[in-house]
Amino acid sequence: MQTIKQRSWKTRLEAKEKRIANMKGIAHNRIIPTNKIVESLETLIMPGDRVVLEGNNQKQASFLSEALAQADPRKLYDLHMIMSSISRPEHLDLFESGIAKKVDFSYSGPQSLRIAQMLEDGKLTIGEIHTYVELYGRLFIDLIPSVALVAADKADAEGNLYTGPNTEETPTLVEAAAFRDGIVIAQVNELVDKLPRVDIPGSWIDFVVVADKPYQLEPLFTRDPRHITDIQVLQAMMIIRGIYEKHQVKSLNHGVGYNTAAVELLLPTYGESLGLKGKICKHWALNPHPTLIPAIESGWVESIHCFGGEVGMEKYVAARRDVFFTGRDGSMRSNRTLCQLAGQYAVDLFVGSSLQIDAAGNSSTVTRGRLAGFGGAPNMGHDPGGRRHSSQAWLDMMTNDDPLVRGRKLVVQVVETFQKGNKPIFVENLDAVNVKHDAGLAVAPVMIYGQDVTHIVTEEGIAYLYKASSLEERRQAIAAIAGVTPIGLEHDVKKTDKLRREGLIALPEDLGIKRTEAKRSLLAAKNIEELVEWSDGLYEPPAKFRSW
Repeated sequence: MQTIKQRSWKTRLEAKEKRIANMKGIAHNRIIPTNKIVESLETLIMPGDRVVLEGNNQKQASFLSEALAQADPRKLYDLHMIMSSISRPEHLDLFESGIAKKVDFSYSGPQSLRIAQMLEDGKLTIGEIHTYVELYGRLFIDLIPSVALVAADKADAEGNLYTGPNTEETPTLVEAAAFRDGIVIAQVNELVDKLPRVDIPGSWIDFVVVADKPYQLEPLFTRDPRHITDIQVLQAMMIIRGIYEKHQVKSLNHGVGYNTAAVELLLPTYGESLGLKGKICKHWALNPHPTLIPAIESGWVESIHCFGGEVGMEKYVAARRDVFFTGRDGSMRSNRTLCQLAGQYAVDLFVGSSLQIDAAGNSSTVTRGRLAGFGGAPNMGHDPGGRRHSSQAWLDMMTNDDPLVRGRKLVVQVVETFQKGNKPIFVENLDAVNVKHDAGLAVAPVMIYGQDVTHIVTEEGIAYLYKASSLEERRQAIAAIAGVTPIGLEHDVKKTDKLRREGLIALPEDLGIKRTEAKRSLLAAKNIEELVEWSDGLYEPPAKFRSW
């Protein structure tokens, strides 16, 4: 009988233990001295490792990313970086120096021009451009990280972490590494004897380092009402009257934009005049937008689950426990992964915007020379086939009597027909088609596919695309509200009148809205100072938003 050599089933653990053993003399227990972080990263990370680096569109493990960029490329090279958001200069410096070679990511807004140029110059290779949930999911399947670099507010001597209002994606990144014998390093703002609450247990954490300054946190979801235009007020009125009221939308997600900020600020005024309080906009998957304060204070909002926090909203959120998810310590508990899933499956409607929309309703924020990615929009901006629970809004999307017919999530794109620089939003072909070729991607980086879009709103009106019985009818409905863009110039006035009669499009007057009444005076708050007043002084806006 042939003897089978016994196999070790602990190779990953053994490799981890060897790396940790090499930290003897550098770290004290699990605490890495601040000035030893570069040496520690060179010791714990091996060439070719998959390294997941926390950096979503708000919260950045900035101390760790800066330290990694200072590593010696002769010791660390060919890393495969996994990042939700490529947001900071050193994220790409890693590739310039040769420390990193390949990247899988979701969003690269602030670095979108540079990453496009570096890709063209052969400085990096891209695995895929993901949605947030897709990237998080792959961390547990085929992109399991060797090392996770994350950020938290506080830690204690046992390595327990307090993440505060901005928990965001930290638990997901940590779990993917910790339970497959990867190494987890957390930067914290301070070490304390007792935490306000334990957000991530110390048994998941290998090393903690106190950063030389607090991690970077951007107020990306703050929109100053001063910049909301009359056109955006008009669009908001159409959304409230022609979509939210029409379909009885109670649970929703808003994208980040002045047009959706206008919706939030019109609920206590225009929405109140329509008698809609308690009937629409009750449950939200949303960061704590300051422009939602008047709606909260006037009793419109019952619950909000957040992807992350928002700078300046901490005291307000803690004081409104009936609305937000908060811990015993009073601070908010956000969770980007769970909120993305809530936005995908639990809400009835998503409203977002785009840089380009084609004649079939496909949209993308990836344009020529700008590789921005998508973030979470595709998670929320599609109809999840796995949904089984019903709601009035979901059922309202049924358009036939088939005994197996199902409802649909409402996916709304709200855009002005032209963006800055007189560039048309509506185009015959998305730039994403060319980017696919230029970047060597397997598929065109489309953000939201036209088949998932149920409504498009412009300053011209609303296209009810879910009612279209053919691709041609869909194209006609889009053209009818596309203004004087190349797509809009294709519309036929006679066909447009027919579409209005059949309810495939609605102009403001069809909704009982007078364009002359769409004024900023309808906003519940017209500047940041008034938002502070609405909050009873609890909202503390960052200095750059203060005009008083």
